[in-house]
Amino acid sequence: MTNTFTSSPAADVLARLYENAERSHREFSERMDATAPEQRPDVNNSREFFAAAKDLYMAVRPDTSRLLYILTRTSRARAIVEFGTSFGVSTLCLAAGLRDNGGGRVIGSEYEPTKAAAARASLAEAGLGDLVEIRDGDARETLARDLPDQVDILFLDGAKEMYLEIVKLVEPNLSPTALIVVDNSDRSPELLDYLRTSDDYLPTAAADGVTVAVRTV
Repeated sequence: MTNTFTSSPAADVLARLYENAERSHREFSERMDATAPEQRPDVNNSREFFAAAKDLYMAVRPDTSRLLYILTRTSRARAIVEFGTSFGVSTLCLAAGLRDNGGGRVIGSEYEPTKAAAARASLAEAGLGDLVEIRDGDARETLARDLPDQVDILFLDGAKEMYLEIVKLVEPNLSPTALIVVDNSDRSPELLDYLRTSDDYLPTAAADGVTVAVRTV
C-alpha cells in the first residue's frame, strides 16, 4: 500500500530539500571558515545566528523526518503546531501524515520570511499546501492566537531558549494525550526539566537528540 510520505510528489520534493540542505550546510561552513572568529555569529544567540543563516537549511535528520510521519499517523493527529518551519522539511513530513490520516492542519511558524515563502512553495509542489498554514514572525506572537482547541502534536525546532515558553503558550490548547516532539532537546535543559518533573507529561528519548513526551492529563 502506498503512502504520501514515500510517494511522488512529496517524496521527490523531500529528496530535493535534503540535497539543498546538504549544499547549504557545506556553503555555510565554508563561509564561516573564511570569516574571522570575532565576526562569526554567536550560535547561542538565536536571532544573531538566524540572521546570518538566512539561506541555511535547518532540517531535521532523515530518521527524525520518518519519526514525525510515524507519530502523526499512529496518533491519528488532525491538528499540529510547529515552532520553527525553516524551509519546510519537517512540515512536509507532518503534512504527509495528516494527508494519510484523512486531513487536518499544520500551523507552522517561521521568523525569516524568505524561508517561510520557500517552504510554502515546496509544500504546494508536494501537493500538501492545502494542509499547511505558515505564520511569519515571532512565534510568541503568531502562536498566541487562533490555535485549534485540541492540538494533537507540538513540534519544537526553533530557537532553543524559547522552547519552554512556546510549550507554555500552546499548552492550554493541547489535547489530553497530545505529543510534544522536541528536536535538539539537549539544548533546552529548562524544557527537559519541566517535562521530567511535571505530573502532566511522560517524556522519553526517541532518537538522536529528539525527546518525545505524551501528555497524561
